[in-house]
Amino acid sequence: MIRKAYIAVLVLLTTWSTLAQVGNTQGQMEIKGSVKGRENYTPISGVQVSTDKGQYTRTDALGEFSIKASIGDILIVEGPELETVRYRIKSDEDVDVLVEGYGGSRSSRKQKKEASGSRSPLADHQRFLDSANVYKKTDLEKSIDFIARSMELLGSAGNKRELSFSLRMLGEIYMFHEQYDLAITNFKDALVAQESNKTKVLLGKAYVLNGNYESAISILEPLIMEKNMVPYQRVELFEALGDANKELSKLKIAEEYYQQGLVIAEKNQISPKEIDLSTKIAEAFAKEDRILEAEGFYQNSLNLSKEVAPERLIQESEKVADFYNKKNRYDDEIQLRKKNLNELEMLARGSVASTGQGISTRDTVTSQRINYKIANAYIAQDKLDEAIPYLEKSIVEADRDDDLVVQKDATRKLSEVYRYKGDYTKALESYQDYVAVVDSLYVRKEQEISRAARFNREIANTQNRISSLEQERELSQSKYSLAVTEQQLYEETSKRQKWIIYSLIFGIAMMAITAFLYYRSNRQQKLANNLLALKSLRTQMNPHFIFNALNSVNNYIAKSDERSANRFLSEFSVLMRSVLENSEEDFIPLAKELELLELYVKLEHSRFSDKFDYNIEVDNKIDIDAFQIPPMLLQPYIENAIWHGLRYKEEKGFLKIKVRQVTNDMLEICIEDNGIGRKKSAELKTTNQRKQKSKGMGNIKKRIQILNDMYKNRVDVSISDLNSDQTGTRVSLKLKKQ
Repeated sequence: MIRKAYIAVLVLLTTWSTLAQVGNTQGQMEIKGSVKGRENYTPISGVQVSTDKGQYTRTDALGEFSIKASIGDILIVEGPELETVRYRIKSDEDVDVLVEGYGGSRSSRKQKKEASGSRSPLADHQRFLDSANVYKKTDLEKSIDFIARSMELLGSAGNKRELSFSLRMLGEIYMFHEQYDLAITNFKDALVAQESNKTKVLLGKAYVLNGNYESAISILEPLIMEKNMVPYQRVELFEALGDANKELSKLKIAEEYYQQGLVIAEKNQISPKEIDLSTKIAEAFAKEDRILEAEGFYQNSLNLSKEVAPERLIQESEKVADFYNKKNRYDDEIQLRKKNLNELEMLARGSVASTGQGISTRDTVTSQRINYKIANAYIAQDKLDEAIPYLEKSIVEADRDDDLVVQKDATRKLSEVYRYKGDYTKALESYQDYVAVVDSLYVRKEQEISRAARFNREIANTQNRISSLEQERELSQSKYSLAVTEQQLYEETSKRQKWIIYSLIFGIAMMAITAFLYYRSNRQQKLANNLLALKSLRTQMNPHFIFNALNSVNNYIAKSDERSANRFLSEFSVLMRSVLENSEEDFIPLAKELELLELYVKLEHSRFSDKFDYNIEVDNKIDIDAFQIPPMLLQPYIENAIWHGLRYKEEKGFLKIKVRQVTNDMLEICIEDNGIGRKKSAELKTTNQRKQKSKGMGNIKKRIQILNDMYKNRVDVSISDLNSDQTGTRVSLKLKKQ
């Protein structure tokens, strides 16, 4: 009946909800249209289009919109750069709104539009981004300014896609100029504006350059499953993942990523990336001392470089020379660097002949640096005389190119070489030159620090300007969206919807109450059944125990031992009184249970004193009062140990009861006897005994099962042979604190 009532309530609520939705949408249709300038039909994007019933949308990049409305509704078209237009909808035909005098809200922007003809704001946005890209490598301040101007064009109605482009370009500019924290911030903002695989790859590369390798892997690894990435982008993805794993010393994983990127680069003939990845694979192999594989990939990189450009061949050759240096192959290193010097000299002559200028590159491959490295290779071989000319040439070239860092290192090294040769006069002269260069370098460093501080302030100011533009845009959008949302919520609220909501709440509450009552009733019934079963089992235990004890009294009477029988009955009456007092309890204190066990064992020992001795050992560190145990739980196990194990042993046996602490919340009670064992005891049973199972042990198992179900596994019992020859028995009972 309850289940049928639930179904009826749900059907009723569903019907009400459907009727409400039909009532709300009755008569609505999709109205499409566009907003354009009257003079040149220029599409106007980002215009706010709404109805007097609360529906709202914006025009897209083509000036088009689509909105839900009914005949008779008033269509409202408004924007920061145009006058508000109101139009009553008469049919489902498209609505084309032509705005007079549209040309931008600012006079400067209006002049630019007049000068450029029909150029739209989106075209100007892209033009500013292109300009920023042109100045990205040469003028940081100017490129950032173009980014700011592109974002100003978007205003409060800026398209998310265009905003994401601006922020991504800004991140690329910062990354090129090694401002990695700012690059990461802008890439994240770009992703908030619009999800893009390209932006994620750039963010991952920025994380790698900034040393955040785990963050790079977390942002890049999900992109492996993307299907719509262009080949070059996918190559960059695997390269960045390889870089991150290589820095984390996961060389095997890095090699796999590099190899995957190389396969894609080779398949799509992306030569620059083929060179980069071949070199990086070689470097990874070199770190693992896999020399042959490393040389193979270095050679592949050199072969590819020959087909690209002479400058690239020199750069890759220098990386191979560095590899030779690390492996102490100085002759190979010197030979390759000399070859690079010749190539660099020929390249410089060709450049001078064609352009009248020398070679200018951001790379560190220069003739003075190559000469310095050749000299170091000779010094490593103790060929000091051969090293001196290259050091002197490096100093001259560094002085000519104003490269104070190389000039400093080469001058210091030259002084050391003269000192090793014993020419202290020249060593002193070289050292004095070294001190002079260091002083010049110190002055230059101070100037660079001053310029860097000023440069950082300028970057901070520009970034703050961009952040302010973004905050203003977000605030404007949030205010407008909030106003529209409030209007929609107010107009959509009705009595029918309130009734549906209240009915749903009432129905859910009734279902919850019914489920709770059913659960509580079921739980109480289960508890009552368990309590009844426990009481029944305890009722069976007491007669069983009394019967076994009276057998012992009968044994004394049969022997005409009246004194022993009287003493046994006196002690048995004390034990029986305690047993009956505890018969109604699920748990009693462990200390009381141990007292009863000791009295029981004492009684049995008085009867079978020639069969066994016993010992009860309780760890003094245990807080016995903190633990409770079901009454009469241990007695059947002790009874079995005496009657079926020790009683049939030919020599005198021993019974040991030990209580020890396992954990703070658990005790272990061990009952060990060195009797004949379970197997031999079973063989000695009569046919009638084999047919009847021990009531005491059966009751114990049932009690433990019920108690564990009620109290969540507080008692655990295991029985095993004490010795490998299946003699003796060990009962382990683990008891948890309540």
